Amino acid sequence: MISLKRYLDSSSLESDHAGKAVSADSFAVALEVYGSALLEMGNCSLDACPGTDAGLKQALAQLQTELTPAISSEKLAANGELMREQLRSWSGGMAHHYQAKAGEVRDMLLTVARTAESVGARDQRCAGRMNAVTERLKAIASLEDLTEIRASIDKSSTELKASIDRMTEEGKAVLDHLRTRVEEYQAKLDEAEKTASRDALTGASSRVYVECQIEKHVESSAPFCVAVVDLDGFKKVNDEHGHLIGDELLKQFAGELRSACRSTDVIGRWGGDEFILLFNGGLEEAEAQTERVRKWVCGNYSVTGKQGALKLRVNASIGLAAHVAGETMKDLLARADAAMYEQKATTRIKAA
Repeated sequence: MISLKRYLDSSSLESDHAGKAVSADSFAVALEVYGSALLEMGNCSLDACPGTDAGLKQALAQLQTELTPAISSEKLAANGELMREQLRSWSGGMAHHYQAKAGEVRDMLLTVARTAESVGARDQRCAGRMNAVTERLKAIASLEDLTEIRASIDKSSTELKASIDRMTEEGKAVLDHLRTRVEEYQAKLDEAEKTASRDALTGASSRVYVECQIEKHVESSAPFCVAVVDLDGFKKVNDEHGHLIGDELLKQFAGELRSACRSTDVIGRWGGDEFILLFNGGLEEAEAQTERVRKWVCGNYSVTGKQGALKLRVNASIGLAAHVAGETMKDLLARADAAMYEQKATTRIKAA
């Protein structure tokens, strides 16, 4: 940000501090890199803390739209300050979010500790009652009157039964309370796990979740394939219609992917306009599935914007790779990514 501002403050962008020529083109490239960094920070914020909303991402995307080669020095400086304010606000919200989660864990541990303490106190009370009954039964041995012996035994039996019943009721109440709290926390943990495994924007599986699933498949001996799906010309959609339209298009595309894939397939968002598919089975079966994706997912989409409904044509390049025994996840993904870029290059040649 400081370097960009220095370029604007220099005399008509003629030279930098070393006296070398700095062209308007190089400044435009620097602005584009800075804008891309803003967008990537927004995406990473959702990965870093899935429990937070997309406010930071939307704010940074709005700042990115203001970055044009004609931007003034003052406007660029204000843009940077707004970016810092947004980051500070988001970091504070993230800290509160994790503090709340830590508080829930603390409450759960306190519940368990208090339950254990309650059970211990109950056992001590019951032990005291049992000792009193035992002493009374010992005293019976010294009695000679049969009627008195019978009466003492009846009394001791009644007290013993009452103690056992009370112990059972208290134990059931303690366990019921603990069971209820554990179920509550289990539901919260399940929800947190679900949130962490989902991409906040599209609802597809998160990158972290997909990587874990691929690692599990790598460790197993069962055949599987991965496909990298990249939307063609998506940057143009963002540039011409804005990032909110682009986000809505990604949501719809992810929904169509889920509809076209099988329940056993894993559909994840890899980042930006890239998705990743994980197929169980061999290459032939995966090729048939990717053709199904091409046929049913690519095509015309209708996205509602400020100016009404927009008709957008969406095509995608898909790179498919089957896992080879002994191959790492990194190498497998690299092959799938290379296949995707090869197909994208072929599409460009045909279009030309």
